[in-house]
Amino acid sequence: MLVSAPKERSIEVTTLDSGVRIITEYMPYVRSVSVGVWIGTGSRREKPEENGLSHFIEHMLFKGTTNRSAEEIARSVDSIGGHLDAFTSKELVSYNAKVLDEHLTEGFDVLSDLVLNPLFRAEDVEKEKGVILEELKMEVDNPEYLVHEIFCSNFWKGHSLGRSILGTKETISSFNRNIVQSHYSQVYSPGNILITAAGNLNHNMLVDLAAERFSNLHANGLPPADTRPITHARIKLKNKRSLEQVHLCLGVPSYPMPHEMRFACYVLNTILGAGMSSRLFQNIRERLGLVYAVFSELNLYRDAGCLMIYAGTSAEAAPKVVECIMKEFHALKDDLLSADEMRRAKDHLKGSLMLSLESSSSRMANLARQELFFGRFFSMDELAGRIEQVTPDDVRQIAREFFDPNYIALTMLGRLDEVKVDRSNLVC
Repeated sequence: MLVSAPKERSIEVTTLDSGVRIITEYMPYVRSVSVGVWIGTGSRREKPEENGLSHFIEHMLFKGTTNRSAEEIARSVDSIGGHLDAFTSKELVSYNAKVLDEHLTEGFDVLSDLVLNPLFRAEDVEKEKGVILEELKMEVDNPEYLVHEIFCSNFWKGHSLGRSILGTKETISSFNRNIVQSHYSQVYSPGNILITAAGNLNHNMLVDLAAERFSNLHANGLPPADTRPITHARIKLKNKRSLEQVHLCLGVPSYPMPHEMRFACYVLNTILGAGMSSRLFQNIRERLGLVYAVFSELNLYRDAGCLMIYAGTSAEAAPKVVECIMKEFHALKDDLLSADEMRRAKDHLKGSLMLSLESSSSRMANLARQELFFGRFFSMDELAGRIEQVTPDDVRQIAREFFDPNYIALTMLGRLDEVKVDRSNLVC
């Protein structure tokens, strides 16, 4: 089945009889090809006792297949000058390779082999539990990571979005071969697998390669359905006296990824805290000197979203930093943005978007996200046009909807013995 795509992007789509989708974008001006196998479920579809299992399986797929040892997997791509990688997020898992166009067949053979033919040896499972437990310790020793995790566990309390992608010491330690194999068989099913590629390639050639390897897959039950999360405006102060700084995360709900107002959310986020010219950076760091790091970020999912601000400061300055953030919230709710500030934000967004899509690997990932989250492909002109359509009133409308003291969640981590922050500090 061939699906139409924007004319200025050479995108072709084919769905195999098994249900596996193949999407390619032809980029004749490069010599590379980036190809990815995407699993349309991530950590948010894990049960509490399975927390960390998607990430664990990602690790296990590199431990050997029926055709290659772990060393041979690594050597196969290294020997052709390519790059092999993988990652797990809340809503998807990716296995990807970047190779010269002349080595696409070899690169895809390795990639498909590790996804389709893992061994899941019991001894490898036990060994990898130790590796991932060390990864967890390393991340927990990072206060910026830890405060984000504590914030998310409270903001998305009771929902899998609030749980760590890595899992916990208890869940990781409980995994065994049967648990890993069972989850893999259910989730790595043809209807849940997407293959994307971008670069100097021929679509039909990749379809033939994929058909040869993925046509015999059979569904083994349906992945668990998503449950829509509810946000919680909790204040959590966690004392950790070993830290020199106080690390804080402050956040509010936002629109989900497919929402029509997402472009206005991106503009608001850019103005508030994305970059050195943002209001948070200029006012809290440059003018007042209260922090070294301060920024905002949008975390958007299929059915929910969060606008979150991070800052690292001293215990003495922490309440003042919160007060300054509230002032920025109030200003965005109260005043329309100037034409100059809107122009800078829009140009920043459009420039970042266009520059990010210059490589074959970023185009390959872009194809996957547009298919998984939107079921369609956007041209560069359309995306730029949607950004241009955002008005100052759109931005103010979002600020008035979400910058509400009843929605604001706050987490602080550090030496908090003398820090006093409560709901009265979150008035905006």
